[in-house]
Amino acid sequence: MNTYSRQTFDQVMIQNYAPADFIPVKGKGCRVWDQAGREYIDFTSGIAVNALGHCPDEIVAVLKQQGETLWHSSNWFTNEPALALAGKLTDKTFAERVMFVNSGAEANEAALKLARRYAFDHFGAQKSKIISFKQSFHGRTLFTVSVGGQAKYSDGFGPKPADIVHVPFNDLAAVNAVIDDHTCAVIVEPIQGESGVQPATPAFLQGLRRLCDENNALLIFDEVQTGLGRTGHFYAYMKYGVTPDILTSAKALANGFPIGAMMTTDNIAASFTPGVHGTTFGGNPLACAVAAKVVDILSAPEFLANVNRTSAQFIAALNSLNQKYARFKQIRGEGLLIGAELIDRYRGKAADFVKKAADNGLMILVAGPNVLRFAPALNISAEELTLGLERLEETLR
Repeated sequence: MNTYSRQTFDQVMIQNYAPADFIPVKGKGCRVWDQAGREYIDFTSGIAVNALGHCPDEIVAVLKQQGETLWHSSNWFTNEPALALAGKLTDKTFAERVMFVNSGAEANEAALKLARRYAFDHFGAQKSKIISFKQSFHGRTLFTVSVGGQAKYSDGFGPKPADIVHVPFNDLAAVNAVIDDHTCAVIVEPIQGESGVQPATPAFLQGLRRLCDENNALLIFDEVQTGLGRTGHFYAYMKYGVTPDILTSAKALANGFPIGAMMTTDNIAASFTPGVHGTTFGGNPLACAVAAKVVDILSAPEFLANVNRTSAQFIAALNSLNQKYARFKQIRGEGLLIGAELIDRYRGKAADFVKKAADNGLMILVAGPNVLRFAPALNISAEELTLGLERLEETLR
């Protein structure tokens, strides 16, 4: 008999989450088993985190090896896995410098602090305005939740950090109306994840790059969810052909082992001198060793080509299901970050579909109250994909 149940959560945990009725206890690939031994196909990958599925053998091997070598030494010392990982990321991206943290929120916190400090160093204290976008999501610290464009996450915690402006996403004219020589940064998700899987248009991101250049502002790409192969490119900025000044990464970076990264150029990084910003666990050897192996796999051209092939199959299957059952008004996204917006009849009912899917042995996500979000492992097998889509059809039916 299981010692713990879903009711245990209600007794001992702070109720800031409302988890599913079942408790996963084991995962392999895109399959998960609950306490009763029931099998599920996982189309969530831990919210775009387990990009290589659950417990991949080659990552487990690295975890074991480093786990018997060195876990933590603090940032009074550097360590070989951190240096190796930084080298791989700078080799494969625009970045020349990397700082490691533990999460996407911390990566964005570091990026925003760096942008403000860089502006302070080069232009003075008055250059502190940050432009962000309505419905954006950048983390849960007080600074990142204030920069994020969803008041439901930031209201009720007292005074918010000042000099943050929110404008509509994909609306370049709105940015043009508020950007000025007091602006230190514009922060944007190439695809807004939490608010419904809304891709930016190429013209919008290109226009942001131009406006930032004209106003001596830094362009920050939040690629916490879109990075590391999720869109079929190693980072989404590569698809758009727009290079940011600062890029943030986390989620899939170590396939579920906590790590985040903030990446930037030599010139901008120079504003973080010793003592200006820090972290206890960030850049620990265990996380970095795992992440280095993950990066090797996710950045391989043949791996990314397969993500795009699977994406085409997945979207075609969703369109086919929609022709039969007419549940979606729009299917959108890039790579294996896909949103299916429900028709008006099911408005606000996305969570009901998630629960029904679980009853049918399928794990899916929402992206807001009206959108089903699909983010399976990037290496999902043909068999797992077929089985998951069969269970999705049963759910829609």
